This record gives sequence, structure tokens and C-alpha cells, in this order.
Amino acid sequence: MRVALLTISDRVARGEAEDLSGPALARVVQEQPEGAVVLQATVPDERPLIEATLIRWSDSGQVDLILTTGGTGFAPRDVTPEATLAVIDRAAPGLAEAMRAASLRVTPHALLSRAVAGLRGQTLIVNLPGSPKAAAENLAVILPALPHAVELLRQGSPQSVYQHARPGEHGMTEAS
Repeated sequence: MRVALLTISDRVARGEAEDLSGPALARVVQEQPEGAVVLQATVPDERPLIEATLIRWSDSGQVDLILTTGGTGFAPRDVTPEATLAVIDRAAPGLAEAMRAASLRVTPHALLSRAVAGLRGQTLIVNLPGSPKAAAENLAVILPALPHAVELLRQGSPQSVYQHARPGEHGMTEAS
């Protein structure tokens, strides 16, 4: 699973603050046997720059998963969800719903998350919070589903897994 990490922060992009979320996510990804961080960058909270980076990385064929961190709240400059929605072909709402549900057990502020997830071509894009702790916690919630999601995207069609599977694989039985 080839992963790209995009930190979205005015202060980090200007060099006024250290990026803590990107490295926190990199550690989580690298702990996975199937995970490798292949690209990492920081951009300011500027929608055109976010969109351009997501498009370039998704369309490059070099990444399976893009994780963004930052810009998902209510602040006026929090535009990551809008940038993501502008570039995806299809939404993947279950991922964001699962993250919010799990986070709600930790803090009522989870209700303020506007994070989204979706597909652009064969790349999955997931918005994560800007806090290193929250970003890692949210990634941990969805991590078990990500290898299968990437596998499905690589095949180009969810049906192709089942069309070529033998009975008993991928949850299928003889009666399936």
C-alpha cells in the first residue's frame, strides 16, 4: 500500500511550526507490513494548492492512498474537505463516519469534524484531523479496512474480486 501524506497548515508551510501530524501518520503507516510512505509534503490552507497536489498525486499512479492532515474543522481557512470533494470521482462516506463515531467516544468535538473520504481513479483520499493524536487515532480506526480497499481499487472494479474468487474466498460460500 503506497501512501502519500499531505499536511495542510499555513503555519507549517511558512516554517513557523513543526509538522507533528505528518510524522505521526508516517509512523502508523510504517508499522503496517503492507504500508510504505512514498510521498510527503506540506501545503498552506489554500484550496487551489490542496486540489493541485491531490490531483497530481492521484493521477501519477504512484500512490494508492492519500492521507491529508489538517484543515477539516470550522475555522474560516479550513478548506480541506471542499478541496477533496472537488477532486474525487466518488465519495467513501463510511470511512469518515467511522472516524467520527470512534472519536465521539473520546471528545464531543468530534462532531465538528468535516473530514471526507473519496476515490479519484484508483486512489483513495482520506481527510484526517490536524492534531497528531487525533490523526493517528482516526487512522487506526479505518486502518483494518484500507488494504482491502486498495486491493479493490487496484483491480479497477469491486466485482472483479468476486468474479475471480474461488468459493470460500472473500466471504463467499458455495451458495453465494
